[in-house]
Order: sequence, then C-alpha cells, then structure tokens
Amino acid sequence: MLNTEEKTLAVVAALEEIKAANITVIDTSKLSNLFDRMIIASANSTRQTKALADNVVVKLKEKGEIVLGREGEDSGEWILVDLDEVLVHIMQPAIREYYNLEELWSKAQNARPKLATSPDAK
Repeated sequence: MLNTEEKTLAVVAALEEIKAANITVIDTSKLSNLFDRMIIASANSTRQTKALADNVVVKLKEKGEIVLGREGEDSGEWILVDLDEVLVHIMQPAIREYYNLEELWSKAQNARPKLATSPDAK
C-alpha cells in the first residue's frame, strides 16, 4: 500500500500520461476526516475524462491500491475516482469553472471557526 504522498504522485503521473490539463493538488488533511488530498484535473472531452479515469484506476491497481468507487462516467463531464484518502476529480473546463472546487476548498482553509457566545456573557 502506498502512503498518501506516493498515491498522490502516482495519480498525477497517471493524469499527465493521458495529457490532463491544469492538474491541481489540494491538501485537505486539516479540513476533512474523510480524505487527505483532492486532485483536480481538466479534460477536453468526454472521451478524455473517461480515458484519464481509466488510466488512474489501472495505474493505481498496478501498485496494489484499491479503488473504492467511480462516479460520473455516464455523462463524462465530471468523473470522481475515490481512492480512500485521495479523491480525484476529472472535469471538463466548463464544469470545473462552474463548480470552482479550488476556490471552495481554499475558502474552507481560510475559514476560522467562530465560538458561540451566550447573550448574557460580557
């Protein structure tokens, strides 16, 4: 089994092999108990999103990793590959721009929890 960093590097290499564009890796380890890394990549067509997802799955399975799930292959506009502590989002540019996961997660990183105060506290 690969550690999180090795798995992240393997996913990025698999994406680069099929010419994914704008690959972004976000460290979510302090934001979520569900996963430690989110990798987002763009593809120019439905065919490429599927090819990228297939290559990620094949390359990670070759390294002994288990793929927990794949979603979105019917439309091919956004495919999610769940590798446990690493989530891979492969999106066509219009979908990626619309959902803007990078901004959403960067705002989460900058958010500070606010403590509730009682109205009587002074």
